Amino acid sequence: MKTLSVRCCIAGGGPAGMMLGLLLARAGVEVVVLEKHADFLRDFRGDTIHPSTLEVLYELGLLDRFLALPHQEVSRINGQFGDLALTVADFSTLSTRCRFVAFIPQWDFLDFLAEEGARYSGFHLRMQAEVVGLIEEAGSVVGLRANMPDGPLEVRASLVVGADGRHSTVRSHAGLSVEEFGAPMDVLWFRLSRRPSDPSDPIGRFDTGRIFIMLNRGDYWQCGFVIAKGSLAQIRAKGLPAFRDAVAQLAPFMAGRVGELHDWEPIKLLTVQVDRLRQWYRPGLLCIGDAAHAMSPVGGVGINLAIQDAVATANFLASPLRAGRLTTGDLRLVQERREWPTNMTQRVQLAIQNRVIRPVLGGSGTLTPPFAVRLLARFPFLRRIPARMIGLGFRSEHVQTSAVEPVLAGAD
Repeated sequence: MKTLSVRCCIAGGGPAGMMLGLLLARAGVEVVVLEKHADFLRDFRGDTIHPSTLEVLYELGLLDRFLALPHQEVSRINGQFGDLALTVADFSTLSTRCRFVAFIPQWDFLDFLAEEGARYSGFHLRMQAEVVGLIEEAGSVVGLRANMPDGPLEVRASLVVGADGRHSTVRSHAGLSVEEFGAPMDVLWFRLSRRPSDPSDPIGRFDTGRIFIMLNRGDYWQCGFVIAKGSLAQIRAKGLPAFRDAVAQLAPFMAGRVGELHDWEPIKLLTVQVDRLRQWYRPGLLCIGDAAHAMSPVGGVGINLAIQDAVATANFLASPLRAGRLTTGDLRLVQERREWPTNMTQRVQLAIQNRVIRPVLGGSGTLTPPFAVRLLARFPFLRRIPARMIGLGFRSEHVQTSAVEPVLAGAD
């Protein structure tokens, strides 16, 4: 068995794990990130980088390099509720350096963070490292075990961070208590080609019994067809032609392209769940991102909440980790800092799920736009509220750690 000893071991190479690894290595903390897959190439993951995350990249001096990557910039989100069309959120009103949401494949974002992390000698990334258990001594977590292609790996660490998503192995083995909130919907994700004459802004179409989301990804649309929870079998029983017809009705300009859906295989089901841990930590262990709080897709804020968790974690823990004096009280500070914005975001998401999405999916007859939607349509200045909630969240985090670790020679 191979063994490794570091200050911090992070399970999961997603946005939270990769950003935390970069921040800690930059602050002089030796860290290893374990990612179970061989690469980051997985489709239909969250691909939105919001103004709060772009601000973090600016603070790290990485914004220009990031924006040099191929991406799309969106300054507003449009919606249509029955016959009422409106702008739901206008990011141009934000007081940030980037007043837009950047759409970029998540694998490109993670590759970018991995490359920046590799500029520091204390950053280690192990791919194809599947976490299978924790190492505990005297009631504290002191490391974890992982399987790699060349055999088992044992990592000893002052801190284990679970950043391995909503199906977290770390939180499962840690026995942390989860509070479930449920969701009235699931989402079918698929692609359809995009033409230069198509609209450029994201589109959300709400109609009786159906909700359809379209995100501009350059040469294609990333489409989300929202369905009632557990109704996939009924939809498939009606046949693919009926599904294509439903898409064409919700987006008439796409009617000539729904034939690109030749079968059900490229139509992927996202099972929506909303939950959070009552306590995010144990001695020697901390969960962040989806491992601590699985978010609804409403607003597309999950990635950016995870990034904010990572920044707060580095702010609180880099110094005690580097000095070898980390305490459980330090871990508690992270939860205390991030619990309120998490809870508030989920409250808003659950309210939208229950007061907007559930009635729409279960409705019949003519759709009446909700009162809040009618207010947004009548008073444009109110669009600043969803723009701030989506773009910045309830509490934005800023990088407070200093760059202690020098950049490796030749890293540029």
